[in-house]
Amino acid sequence: MENDISMRGTATRRRLLRDAALGGSAMAMWAIIPAGVTSAATNSDPGIAQSSEQDPVMRTAVDTSHATSAVAEQLIRYFRHKSAQDLEGTMAFFAQRSSTYIDATLGWELASWSELYDFFAKYMPNWPEDSASYPVRILGDTRSAVVFFTDTAGLFGPSELRLAGAVDFEHGLITRQVDYWDGRHFGLDDLVSLQLPADQFPEDFRESTVRGSSSAVMRRVVRRLAGALRQADGAAAAELFAPDAVFEDVPSHISITGPKSIGTYLKAASGLLPYAGPGTAVRHVLGNDVGGGYEFMAVDGPVPRGIVGLELDPLQRISRLTALWDGSLVSDDALLSLAAQAVER
Repeated sequence: MENDISMRGTATRRRLLRDAALGGSAMAMWAIIPAGVTSAATNSDPGIAQSSEQDPVMRTAVDTSHATSAVAEQLIRYFRHKSAQDLEGTMAFFAQRSSTYIDATLGWELASWSELYDFFAKYMPNWPEDSASYPVRILGDTRSAVVFFTDTAGLFGPSELRLAGAVDFEHGLITRQVDYWDGRHFGLDDLVSLQLPADQFPEDFRESTVRGSSSAVMRRVVRRLAGALRQADGAAAAELFAPDAVFEDVPSHISITGPKSIGTYLKAASGLLPYAGPGTAVRHVLGNDVGGGYEFMAVDGPVPRGIVGLELDPLQRISRLTALWDGSLVSDDALLSLAAQAVER
C-alpha cells in the first residue's frame, strides 16, 4: 500500500500497518457479523469472520456471506476511517495514480485522487460528531465488489442516504467507485439543491478503465439475465433464479419470492423497469462467483442508469437480486404502476 500512496504523516502509516498486521482478527474488532450470517456453503472463502461484539461506529450487522474475507476486511476498515472523519486514513484506501469517484444520482465526478482528497477535506470537518458511513452488505472480492451502505443524515445534506457502490480495486486499492441511490428516499426538495442538470452528468463512468475485473461466472450470469430482461422474456429470466430466490426493486419498494413469481413480474413490468426492455445495456460487471452484480444503462426511458446487486448460490443460480436506481426520475404514477404489476392473479 505504501508503494502506491505517498502517506501523509507517520501516525497514519503506523495505523494502516497495524490494520494490515491484524489480518483476520481485525474483522472481529470492526465487523458486526453475528453468527449465522456467513454461509460457508455459498462462499468459496471460508476465512470470513462470523461474529463480533457491537461496534457503535458501524451501527449494524454487515452481511459478508457473498464476499471474500479480504474485501470485507478492506471495505469495513475503509468505512471505519471515513466514519471517524479521518481524512488521511480514508484517502489511503484509494490508488493515488488513478482514482475516480462518481455519484450517479447527483452527477458529481471526482476524476482524480487529489480532487477526492479536496472533496473530503471540504466536507468532513462539517460532519456531525455522531455521523457515520457504514456498510450493510458486501458482495464480491478484491478485484471488484458491490457494497450496500448507509450515510447518516448530515454527511451530504439533511437526509440519510442508502446507497449501492460499484467498487473496483487494483493492488488492493480503490481505483473506481460509483455510488447509486434513490433520490426520493433522500427527499425531492433536498435533491434539487444538489443534483446537476442531466446534460452536465459525466458522459461515461470510466468503466473502460476497469474491464475484466469480475469473474467469468458472474459475467455469464449477468449476460444471460440482461439478455432475458432486454427481450422481456420472463420465463428465461425465471430459469436463472434459485427456488427461494428474492427479487427486490428498491425505489418501488417491491419484494417478490420464487422464480415463477419473479419471472411473471419481470415480463409484466418489462416496459416500466429501467433495466428491462430493448434500450438497456450492461455498463460494467462486478464481483466473483458468489456475489457482485452489474451497472446498467438505458437509452429509451427516463432512468438512464442504475445498479443490480446479485447473490449466487453454489449452483450459480441467483438467490437474491437487488435493483437500485433514482426513483426521482419517474412520476408517482410510474411507481404505482410498477407496484400494480406485482399483484398476482
